[in-house]
Amino acid sequence: MATVQIDGAPCAAALQQDRLALLAAPGTDLGALLRQGLGLADFQRLAASATVHVDPNQAVFLSPSIEPPKILCVGLNYADHTKESPYEQPDYPTLFLRVATSLGAHNAIVHRPAVSDSLDFEGEMVVVLGKGGRDIPKDRALEHVFGYAAGNEISVREYQFKSPQWTVGKNFDGTGTWGPYVVTADELPPGGRGLRLETRLNGATVQSASTTDMLFDVATVISTVSQAITLQAGDIIFSGTPAGVGFGRTPKLYMKAGDTVEVEIERIGLLRNHILDQPKAG
Repeated sequence: MATVQIDGAPCAAALQQDRLALLAAPGTDLGALLRQGLGLADFQRLAASATVHVDPNQAVFLSPSIEPPKILCVGLNYADHTKESPYEQPDYPTLFLRVATSLGAHNAIVHRPAVSDSLDFEGEMVVVLGKGGRDIPKDRALEHVFGYAAGNEISVREYQFKSPQWTVGKNFDGTGTWGPYVVTADELPPGGRGLRLETRLNGATVQSASTTDMLFDVATVISTVSQAITLQAGDIIFSGTPAGVGFGRTPKLYMKAGDTVEVEIERIGLLRNHILDQPKAG
C-alpha cells in the first residue's frame, strides 16, 4: 500500500503486478482510509475493482499517511545504539513524539538546515496501526497492526541535545521520511521480527541489524503506550534505530548536500532520500 500524487493531490494505491492500482479518488491518502475504519479485506476489494493504474517508476510518492493522528517514536531501542549514545539503557521504552510537518516521503529532498551541520541518519522500521484502543494486552497488540514500512528518523543532533527534551532536533521539517510502501502485517512475520534492516550512505552500509534485536518489540511498545494514551487507527510508530549512526562515530559522519541515503528492510522495501542544503531565505 502507498500514497502517490495524482493531479496534485494524494491518492491511496496498492501495488498489483508491478502496477499501482488507485484505491480512491484523489484527495484520499492511505492514512485517511485507515481512519475511516477500512481493514485489509476492504483494501483488497478496492484494489480488485480499481480501474486506474499507474507505473510505480513514474509515480511521485508521498508519505503513506499525510497527517497521522499520532507519530510515536521509540529511542534507545537497540542495545548497541544505546552504547554509542550518551545515555544509560532504560528499562522502560524511551518515547517521544513527532509532528506531521516533520514527515517526508520516498525520493523526497531532505534539507540540511541552515542552523546546523549535524544532520544524522537513523534507519528504522515503521509500524502502522489499523485499529486503536486503550489498555491493549500485549498478547493482542499485534492484532492492531495494519502493516510495516521502512523509515529514516533523521535527527539534527545539535538541536536534539540542546535540552533534556529531544523535540526540536527530532522535528525539523521533512526529516522523518518513510515509505514508499506499507506492507500489510499478514505478509510478514509477527511483529516484523527477524527482518534485516540496512542503512546506506552513498552506497556504503552504515547500519545493519535484525529487527529481532529490538529491546522492546512491537507488541510491547503498543501495549505500553496504550496504558497511558488511547491509540487510533492510522497512528504510526518509528520503532527505533540500531548502532552505526553518524553521531556515534569518530570522526562523526553527518549528512551533507549531495548525499543519498537509503534504508532497506528485508521484505518491506527500500526508502531513498537525497540531501540538499536548506535554500536561503528570500
